[in-house]
Amino acid sequence: MEKRENLASRIGFILLSAGCAIGLGNVWRFPYITGKNGGASFVLIYLLFLVILGLPIMIMEFAIGRASRQNIALSLRTLEPEGTKWHWYGPLAIAGNYLLMMFYTTIAGWLLYYFYTTIIGDMSGLTSQEVSAVFSDLTAAPVLQIFWMVVTVSLCMFIVAQGLQSGVEKITKIMMICLLTIIVVLAVRSCLLPGAGEGLLFYIKPDFSKMMDIGFGTVVYEALGQSFFTLSIGIGAMSIFGSYIDRKHALAGESIRIICLDTFVALTSGLIIFPACSSFGIEAGQGPSLIFVTLPNIFAQMTAGSLWGGLFFLFMSFAALTTVIAVFENIISYWMDCRGWTRKKACTVNFFLIILLSLPCIFGYNVLSGFQPFGEGSAVLDLEDFLVSNLLLPFGSLLFLLFCTQRYGWGFEKFIKEANEGEGVKFPRWARWYCTIGIPIIIIVIMAKGIWDKFAPMFA
Repeated sequence: MEKRENLASRIGFILLSAGCAIGLGNVWRFPYITGKNGGASFVLIYLLFLVILGLPIMIMEFAIGRASRQNIALSLRTLEPEGTKWHWYGPLAIAGNYLLMMFYTTIAGWLLYYFYTTIIGDMSGLTSQEVSAVFSDLTAAPVLQIFWMVVTVSLCMFIVAQGLQSGVEKITKIMMICLLTIIVVLAVRSCLLPGAGEGLLFYIKPDFSKMMDIGFGTVVYEALGQSFFTLSIGIGAMSIFGSYIDRKHALAGESIRIICLDTFVALTSGLIIFPACSSFGIEAGQGPSLIFVTLPNIFAQMTAGSLWGGLFFLFMSFAALTTVIAVFENIISYWMDCRGWTRKKACTVNFFLIILLSLPCIFGYNVLSGFQPFGEGSAVLDLEDFLVSNLLLPFGSLLFLLFCTQRYGWGFEKFIKEANEGEGVKFPRWARWYCTIGIPIIIIVIMAKGIWDKFAPMFA
């Protein structure tokens, strides 16, 4: 078995963990969810839930990883009281990582394809109908999608194969710095567009009357769900990086820094999208088509649109690829720790396995388009996303919470000792009962409503 590696630096841990958290939830889902839920007032509620819901769970996941020095498949077994069965969730969490990659690699491939076609000028001068046709033509072509998915898997697996420090940590640092630079440049450009002021006002000035028109309960639930799903918590994708760090710094402070980076990217992506949509008279709350249809239309009309569109899809690609690299590292560490495989063997086997597992998502838009799991218009991707987002992530987070707060689990005293070891912000003891009762109730409500919303229309 290869000697277990550690991260070279604290900044590497923060950027890696932020890179895992920063993904399509920030830059794809956040803007359109904000757009359809009233703008700035929604953002305020979202930020509140991010602190009171996402932060405690992230700290717990890091603590489990750091205390055990192992991946999630082994860490629960190492920390659990003798005779208990918490470790049964370990393999399920790893399965969740694979399930996430079954559709995430395809979407990352779409983004790379859009970056390529935009930067070479193929989007320039197209009509809105022609821009819309680009996406429908892409999803109808399985070979083209497979090519870009394989490019994604090859690139990310090659980086992971280079090792933790010289591959994953080094490349993710570069990607994250580029991502943060590009997003600021794009936000400044968007805010300077003629007519951008109205979109900017919608985004930064709360108007609670809009929220009431939509429905207070709806907006609160959407904010709750977005704050929960944006951080990649619940399947051990965070705990693996906790297992690679030392005990010099308390975990609450580190988690706050990671959440601040994650939130900065989400909020700044809104500064790109809302002013641009306002400038070109386009509705920002259009759903997932915002990224692949609406924004390419804007770039096609914009001066130097190929440059700005290329930069935007490069930023989007970096956001997706940093998540893929982080999850790949979690998967590879499982095979190294649990099966004693070398990194090279684990990467080689999983390279082919993940390509194979990614095919149903691609075929769901063409060869398997007749399979519509949630009714007309749904596809394989919707089923895979539902299983991860509505079941595994909240269930895993609930399990981590109970494991860290219950005496028949790891227990609150052991958790808080690990979380607070080192310098920096400490996890407060008074939060014990909130974490034991309050957050689990919130998670159960999220899961129940997500399942109800998905299946109730099918029986109506």
